[in-house]
Amino acid sequence: MAGGKIRAATRLKEAASIGHLQSIVANLDEGIILIAPDEAILWANDAALAMHGAKTLAGLGANVTDFRSKFQLSYRGHVPLDHGHYPIDRAMAGEAFNGVAVEVTRAGKSGPEWVHHVRSLVLTDADGRTECLALIIRNDSAQFEAEHDFDQAFNANPAPALICRLDDLRFSRVNEGFLEMTGYTEEEIVGRSLYEFDLFKHASDRDLATQRIARRETVPQMESELELRDGALKLVVVAGQTIIVRDDPCMLFTFADLEPRRRAEKALRSSEERFSGAFQLAPVAMVVASLKDHRLLHTNAAFHEMTGYGNDAVGRTPSDLTLWDSAATRRRLEQELINAGGLSKVDARVSTKDGTLLDCLVSAAPITIGEDPCVLWVIQDITARRHSELELIAALDAVMQDAKWFSRNVVEKLASLRSPHERSNVEVAELTRREHEVLELVCLGLNDAAIVEKLSLSRNTVRNHVARIYAKIGVKTRGAAIIWARERGLAHGIQNRPDKRPAADR
Repeated sequence: MAGGKIRAATRLKEAASIGHLQSIVANLDEGIILIAPDEAILWANDAALAMHGAKTLAGLGANVTDFRSKFQLSYRGHVPLDHGHYPIDRAMAGEAFNGVAVEVTRAGKSGPEWVHHVRSLVLTDADGRTECLALIIRNDSAQFEAEHDFDQAFNANPAPALICRLDDLRFSRVNEGFLEMTGYTEEEIVGRSLYEFDLFKHASDRDLATQRIARRETVPQMESELELRDGALKLVVVAGQTIIVRDDPCMLFTFADLEPRRRAEKALRSSEERFSGAFQLAPVAMVVASLKDHRLLHTNAAFHEMTGYGNDAVGRTPSDLTLWDSAATRRRLEQELINAGGLSKVDARVSTKDGTLLDCLVSAAPITIGEDPCVLWVIQDITARRHSELELIAALDAVMQDAKWFSRNVVEKLASLRSPHERSNVEVAELTRREHEVLELVCLGLNDAAIVEKLSLSRNTVRNHVARIYAKIGVKTRGAAIIWARERGLAHGIQNRPDKRPAADR
């Protein structure tokens, strides 16, 4: 009698324990499916039902065969599982497995609906006989979607990138940007170790990178040279960031191609070297100055020879050096540079170190050196030529005092002594028809009396015309007027025109 009570109490205790156990299991986040040795599906908790889109146990199927008809399983990558390879088949075959990732799709549906991580558990009785099999399922769908999004972003990112597993230091992924930059194929990168394909072999701080990778810490940006497939080296910036990919600790390496910058810097250095060579060898004085305050940054040998200043001029302003003949000249040139954006052969006088004043033609243009706005000044000394011009004008004035013997051919030759590109900056005045006639006769060597007779004008009228011509063209003497007219072609063709003067005037 007492033994019966004990057995009854034991059964009640076991029943209570099983009830409590089922309550606990039913509320787990992981799915639990219990399968009898005869392949009948005995029980499933709510999590397992939800992971298969089922509301009741019947939604999973009455047995293993029924389950296969209701659900299509495939490995990651959409490779379908054949009969006998489902986790439920493998569990029934007595295989113990700790983790199998499968994609699950209900019959009649398209595309994977869930991603399950499945492990098996065999439940035995006191004698070691199998009572039932359990499938423990974890829903990895959200993680799969996140990894899928990461894969798409990783592959679509134009910035070159690699992923290396930290457990074995082997590359697991490579994107198209890296393959295009280096010329390798995916098969030549994935699976290789960081020691075989050393990203930091030519890095600026290889030791730091190695230490950070060993400690699984972020690798800061540093310059390195990657060995390309064709054997060439490419300058890059590489950095590493720790990430988790499918539960594996990894390092994401990203790259920035610095080769275009290196080529640009090389071209810039070459250009600067060529400019420097031409600058120093130029036969005319040249100065590079800051656009902001016109402080001299570079001067050439011709400038030193012309002004008497040496390298001591560098770092000083034109006002410090008293480079121009007056402060007014300096302000005029600087203002014209600002207003016109440059200067071309502007008359100015330069003061040398010993105080000598030189007549010069000044040109200037804005340039950029590095990132600094500057001005290139070109100063041409025309003092000797200007003296020659003055002497020429004086000689013409002397001979014009007696124009009867002054041949037209002599005037032409004297006027052509100045090259057309060296003319003064006096603007061509708009002369009247009568003024043109008077100027042509002046160029023929006629004096006022001859012009009076030629044009049938009064002496005062001729003198007034000549005075107005001088005022308009900016000259003061007859010789200067002749040269001015010849240079500008205003009297062009006179020498070929029939001369209607009386023979006595020729």
